[in-house]
Amino acid sequence: MDRTRPAGRRDQRRPAVVAAATARARRQNKPHYWFADRLLAVLSGQRPVHWMLGHTIGEAYEQLVRLAPGAPLRPAERVTPVVRHCGEYHPGPGVIEAFARIGSGDRVSAMAFRLEQGADQRWRCAAVELGGERVPTRTAD
Repeated sequence: MDRTRPAGRRDQRRPAVVAAATARARRQNKPHYWFADRLLAVLSGQRPVHWMLGHTIGEAYEQLVRLAPGAPLRPAERVTPVVRHCGEYHPGPGVIEAFARIGSGDRVSAMAFRLEQGADQRWRCAAVELGGERVPTRTAD
């Protein structure tokens, strides 16, 4: 008899599947992971910049407009880029400074961004940086 689960166990799911599903659910509830996934979609050319229009404030949208045409996180190979890890730092209430490691095959890239919580309790992206290089801000002429 071919058995894939211990005797007496009625649950058809395997422990690894349950653990992965639980980790995925926990990840989706964290705003910095949610924004990392959305920013990656825009910066890899999978989504248009205006997809982030209601989720940015200040210079962040302009930074995305300048970065996105070059699709800096577009995969070199035919491997879809993914957020491998996303960390967070809370410098104060209602602020998250986050960093993400983006993997695409053997290539790893870095992305940093700042989230600010508005009076309506919604998180919005306030700044984006890639690979440690700052995006030049527009100066008044």
